[in-house]
Amino acid sequence: MNLPVQGARFRLRAFRQASLLAVAITGILLILFSPGEADLPPENAADLSAADLSNENQIEPSGQESAEEAIGAIHQILRGFYANLPKIIVAAGVLLLAWILVRLIKALLWKLLKRWERFNAVTAIVGLTIWFIAIGIALSVLAGDIRALVGSLGLVGLALSWALQTPIESFTGWLLNSFKGYYRVGDRILVGEVFGDVYRIDFLATTVWEIGDPHRPGFVLAEQPTGRLVTFPNNEVLTGTVFNLTRDFPYVWDELAVQIANESDLQYALKIFEDLARKLLKSYMVEPARSYGEILGKQGLEDSIPEEPQVFVSMSENWTDLSIRYLVGARERRKWKSTLSARVNEELRNPEHIDRIIPVYHRRQLQLIGPDGKPARVPGRTQDPA
Repeated sequence: MNLPVQGARFRLRAFRQASLLAVAITGILLILFSPGEADLPPENAADLSAADLSNENQIEPSGQESAEEAIGAIHQILRGFYANLPKIIVAAGVLLLAWILVRLIKALLWKLLKRWERFNAVTAIVGLTIWFIAIGIALSVLAGDIRALVGSLGLVGLALSWALQTPIESFTGWLLNSFKGYYRVGDRILVGEVFGDVYRIDFLATTVWEIGDPHRPGFVLAEQPTGRLVTFPNNEVLTGTVFNLTRDFPYVWDELAVQIANESDLQYALKIFEDLARKLLKSYMVEPARSYGEILGKQGLEDSIPEEPQVFVSMSENWTDLSIRYLVGARERRKWKSTLSARVNEELRNPEHIDRIIPVYHRRQLQLIGPDGKPARVPGRTQDPA
């Protein structure tokens, strides 16, 4: 999908949400300042009716009359405010009591829950519940009729749920991540197209320090920081897939592929590269491999984890792949891969391996035809680099 189409859809969605939000706010204002709840004396209502009739008979009111109408409207609003002042004071008292109660419960939960993520999630749920009840009571006091209030709030809530769909989903994703622990600050994660180390987790969004990706042009071509901060909404936890490289086990399996010619001595090459990888990584892999086996064993999975590097063979049309598989820290993949690659390259140039481990390169094979039309037998192998 091209960028103009995406931009148009985003603007249309933003316009729809803004319209629904305006309808919701208008509904709340109508609930709070309905003319029927102003408790005005009958004589004021009669004066208003008379004023309306007189205004209908006047096609073009003068400037003085307009000013008098404006002043009368302001007086009317003030009288309505004074008439509802006791209700406003009670509603404000309910909200103040809710604020104090939330602060007290927050302090109590801090003593009971020592884990920071769980503390934030539980506090948010309890606080929202208290505020929801308090706001409902305050609006009931202001509206006077609880039945009309419930119906109006149902319509307003429906509009708000549509207008604030993305923020609500993001907050739900934050709550789910707080309880389930899909990722925490400091974890290296891949969510959608975002790959990096978690820097900050807010109620609606998560910020990460970006890590390079070899499959995306313009990025650092390795798993190393790019220096950029990337923010994504928390609703990705609900709609996408979260890859966590360091949550329970800060090590990952990595592989280095070495291509050799099909004419090479395969068993000899396997032994050489296995010995090379073991000398470099065996002492490093022992403890991580045992920890990995313990984690898998607790879950009833296969726990026979090799404690040293392994080399596997796979065939292709033009050469043979030797894949060196090893276990390294998630944040040290490039360092170890670079070191291992240098050792392999040095080993391939070792004179002891001539004609036994033949590196892959572009070659031409020359075949001599004898006078009898049959291929001539030539000792050795003629190779001419392209």
